Amino acid sequence: MELFLSISIGIGLSAACGYRVFVPLLGMSIAAAQGHISLPEGMQWISSQEALVAFSVATAAEIAAYYIPLIDNMLDTIAAPAAITAGTIVMASFVTDVSPLLKWSLAIIAGGGTAGLFQGSTTLIRGTSTAVTAGMGNFAFTSVETGIAILLTLLALSLPLATAIVVLIMVILALKGIFRKLTA
Repeated sequence: MELFLSISIGIGLSAACGYRVFVPLLGMSIAAAQGHISLPEGMQWISSQEALVAFSVATAAEIAAYYIPLIDNMLDTIAAPAAITAGTIVMASFVTDVSPLLKWSLAIIAGGGTAGLFQGSTTLIRGTSTAVTAGMGNFAFTSVETGIAILLTLLALSLPLATAIVVLIMVILALKGIFRKLTA
């Protein structure tokens, strides 16, 4: 059961990485620094004061940059690999006491894959919004994305099983939306 909870937390935070790369890392840093979660050996740096400051600055910069038309679209090009990397790291941080093969398979596929799916979905939606509104409607979409990232982060750290269910539903909806867009 402990492994399932760890995977649930990892998937929830990885999904949040797909919306905002640094929000879940900041949430992890705060939760670990306050003793709400424990991080495995080698990942404890996330709870350091330096990491907390770095994640706070990076989170504020990322959120602010997404409110600037055209910059938001450019950010999506670097956010995709960053989200996949962050999702992989987040998942690896929570999946412990298993073989390295299982740990990194879950980290790459479930963590990086989930983050990549949601980042890709938001990129498609932002591209459509930019085309339709010349980028002027993207601020509303950015607010929703940031809200989802914060909500998923808080939910993953407090109610991991509920988060896993929510993320599963979101994955199904995202895949349906992507499939519909590709077949249209």
